Amino acid sequence: MKNISILGSTGSIGRSTIEVVRRYRDKFKIIGLSAKSNIELLLKQIEELSPEIVAVTDEETARALRKRVKVEVLSGTEGLIAVATHEKADFVLSAIVGAAGLIPTLSAIRLGKTIGLANKETLVIAGKIVTEEAKKHSARIIPVDSEHSAIFQCLENRKTSEVRRIILTASGGPFRGRSKKELKSVKVEEALRHPNWKMGAKITVDSATLMNKGLEVIEAHWLFGLSPEKIEVLIHPESIIHSMAEFTDGTILAQLSRPDMKAPIAYALSYPERLSNVVEPLDFKSLRSLTFELPDREAFPCLDLACTALKEEGTFPAVLNAANEVAVEAFLKERIGFNDIPLLIKKVLDKHQKRPCNTIEEVLEADAWARKEAEKEIRSMR
Repeated sequence: MKNISILGSTGSIGRSTIEVVRRYRDKFKIIGLSAKSNIELLLKQIEELSPEIVAVTDEETARALRKRVKVEVLSGTEGLIAVATHEKADFVLSAIVGAAGLIPTLSAIRLGKTIGLANKETLVIAGKIVTEEAKKHSARIIPVDSEHSAIFQCLENRKTSEVRRIILTASGGPFRGRSKKELKSVKVEEALRHPNWKMGAKITVDSATLMNKGLEVIEAHWLFGLSPEKIEVLIHPESIIHSMAEFTDGTILAQLSRPDMKAPIAYALSYPERLSNVVEPLDFKSLRSLTFELPDREAFPCLDLACTALKEEGTFPAVLNAANEVAVEAFLKERIGFNDIPLLIKKVLDKHQKRPCNTIEEVLEADAWARKEAEKEIRSMR
């Protein structure tokens, strides 16, 4: 029996994880849950799963929740850390959206726990620190993003020196094929209509701007120890091939499945074994074609902004991520337009002076600076 803590249990990844656990109750038990604002769903999860500890965003919500449940309820970052570091937790699923996932995930790593990483920002903003701490404390990080899970499976037990490149596939989002001019007037509801995946609002907008793929490039660099030049992006609208690895002999391995997050989640939970009948198998007779194209970097400049931040290193990825989080939130609240997202991020990056990124304090300082600068830029756009 594997005991699991879920950071972000009411989000799309958290809900899918609970679906997997529900089907394999003889293998997994939920020990801890955390949620941000969907308290009614959290209450249902508590009733069904009987966790030993729960965390919510603020103390006021925690006080209200304590009146309705018997389980221990904590709040804030301290609560997230408590869920992530619970003594009974063998596996911590990190599925909080954004930089807020860093500290609790790192706390679990320092206890040597196995991490199912869906929170890509942890490695984006503090990749050097996180990977060094994982090595120091013998903590395994298993990627849950479908693309990184695919690469993880393709590269398993293979030498990095044998890898010529990895290819991260992207659906292209809801605006694939549109020009920069056409994107100027898109509405929030359009950006939230992803053609293949059901995800939260923030990651769906990131997919629409291709920033999600840029963040995945940075994450892949730290997960697999590959230089930026060996990480490529290819648009694959069908979302059947989740990513590929090319080796020095010219051969390529690809991981294929239906676009269903339960597959990479189940693989992370059960690794190194595989669970039976997680998702419906592909019917190759019904697949008319698998198509590929290069990303339109002019219409979707966020991809290049992320790649540039990776090459700059230091605090640039943390600044990139923070500025993007502020920009996406502003877009969702209709304070800025879709094309303003990369414009805002670039303005913040252009103002930033590179600094070392050797401590969490330096990461958090860069994050806070970028958020303030991004807000200033938004106010100047009005």
